[in-house]
Amino acid sequence: MNSSGSPDVAGKPPFESASPRPPPATAAEAPPRRSRRFRVDVGTIVSAVALAQSLLLVSLGYWGSQRLVSNIGTSAHRANHDRIEDKVLAFLAKAESAVGAIGSAPSLSPAGEHSERTAELLWTLLQQSPELDSVYVANESGQMLMALRYPVPAIRHIAAAKEFTTETWQYKRPFGAELDVQQRFATQRIESFRSSYDPTRRGWFEQASKRGGPIWTQPYVFAAAQELGVTYALPGERRYAEGGTKALVAAGDVSLGRLSEFVRLFSSNGYGNSALLSADSKVLARSDQPGVLHQLAPPTGVLGALHAHMVADGTAGGGDDSTFSFDFDGQRYLVQTSLIPSTGWELVSWVPEDMVLGDLRRAVLWGLLLALVFLALALFMSLKLSKLVTAPVENLSRIARRIGLLELDNLPREPSRVLEIQHLDQALDDSARSLKAFSKFVPVDVINQLVAEGHSLAPNGAARRVTVMFTDVEGFTSISESLPIDVLVGMLTEYFNLATGVFARYGGVVDKFIGDGIMVLWGAPADMKDAEYRACLAALQLHAQMNELNRQWRAKGLPEFRTRIGIHTGVVIAGVLGSNDRLSYTAFGDVINVASRIEGINKQLGTQTLVSEDTFAGLKGRLRTRRIEELVELRGRQTRMVLYELMTP
Repeated sequence: MNSSGSPDVAGKPPFESASPRPPPATAAEAPPRRSRRFRVDVGTIVSAVALAQSLLLVSLGYWGSQRLVSNIGTSAHRANHDRIEDKVLAFLAKAESAVGAIGSAPSLSPAGEHSERTAELLWTLLQQSPELDSVYVANESGQMLMALRYPVPAIRHIAAAKEFTTETWQYKRPFGAELDVQQRFATQRIESFRSSYDPTRRGWFEQASKRGGPIWTQPYVFAAAQELGVTYALPGERRYAEGGTKALVAAGDVSLGRLSEFVRLFSSNGYGNSALLSADSKVLARSDQPGVLHQLAPPTGVLGALHAHMVADGTAGGGDDSTFSFDFDGQRYLVQTSLIPSTGWELVSWVPEDMVLGDLRRAVLWGLLLALVFLALALFMSLKLSKLVTAPVENLSRIARRIGLLELDNLPREPSRVLEIQHLDQALDDSARSLKAFSKFVPVDVINQLVAEGHSLAPNGAARRVTVMFTDVEGFTSISESLPIDVLVGMLTEYFNLATGVFARYGGVVDKFIGDGIMVLWGAPADMKDAEYRACLAALQLHAQMNELNRQWRAKGLPEFRTRIGIHTGVVIAGVLGSNDRLSYTAFGDVINVASRIEGINKQLGTQTLVSEDTFAGLKGRLRTRRIEELVELRGRQTRMVLYELMTP
């Protein structure tokens, strides 16, 4: 049967000539030779196609393997580079954290009645921060308190005057001694002498004070240790002291010797070297040279060559990470660079390409030879095995996963001539359309979030601090009585679309629609930082957008919606609640009832937005409010509450 269903028509035998037969040959002449026509069977065609495909695949595989080898080498080098970068960043972050803890201490003072407490704090943080060689704090009067690890463990008191500076050193026991807490801080001996040291004229103090924020200094020689290093300085808030308030700067020192320990980790596995360059392209530490640098110098050797290459390409000191290769002394190197944001330093690592890729390339070549050897076997197997339909099945599985995650928009179709795959594609499409219709009635985002966080979709609940908002349209009953149903439904739909869009932008989750009112949660089902502020911003934005919508409605001769809002913050029971066969994510508790009552008080006070005292505390003065002078009694509560009206900017 042919494709149209009609029987095939028998034709002439294949390759038979249509010309008349020649006359019989006579004895005097030889019979003419019949021409042989080229014939080929299906097996030969399949073998030829498979052979061509196999050779193409082997060629592409070899080319791709070479590319993959290069990518693997680059990735391996990059992973080693990132490991060192992470260690440097973690090292600096720990140092910044320690100095930040000092700067935020309430009773921080380098002199006076709190100086002893400050000294104990500095000494404790220095013990717990092996990244730092010393930590200290100084004020604008030239008074300074410093805890040193090196050259000797000590507490250094400095008081600068016009003529000279008085320094007092309290020498402590070595770090790591098997002593109790008080003995570790015990003073062994005290020395006092005069010097010319003035902390207010040091670069770290001047730069931090001028900038008004944290800074990492350029490398310099430490006055106490006489060693190259850098300082992290952080200006603190002014503290009360004798004669008024004084500005403080907290700081910590890191020697270049400690940075050298990190960059040497790069070469510990035998693959390449790394270096740290300052913002002005001076070498801070490098792994290809032993010892600690005692003076700053420009890069030399391979490091100098690759830095010159970076300067020529315009990537030196750039803000983006870079990967490149270059030749030096007849050898090709792979290079990775990255910027340390907080300091402006540049981490550079390099490795000979053959050291990383040589063995892999030889392995690829052997793999190519083995592939050619087994090609004959692959051709034989290609005649025996049918081609599997994997791509459509994989695509359908991805579609099914998206349906499982309720990602129902713009789902692709997977047309196929295979009947079973076509049926599966149609079934998935029917499921997606049904779920898409169902998703209009349930909070899909909430369900996805609960599933992602591992919550079971069964009745459960937990205490959670949330900010609750209730909204209500003033005089909605009289409005609904004066309008046709279709107009009223259209206005409500437009209003709800506007409101839910505003709430979503500020992180609110709509719990339910209550007639013309809405209940919204901030802080459930996921914790939210600054929930009170976000809820109040959403309230202000809703009023602003409703003003524009009301203007449009007035132009059409429609009534206006004046929204009243009540906001309260507190602990509720939130979770998946309901029966075993019908659930809803919601929250309940006294906080919910109070928020609803606060919204209702707007009618009594003639206000639009009222917030509770708990919500007002979370605003921290960032929005304009007006305190309701009299205590407000809420229906159903014996105690009165202090309320605040949220004012438009």
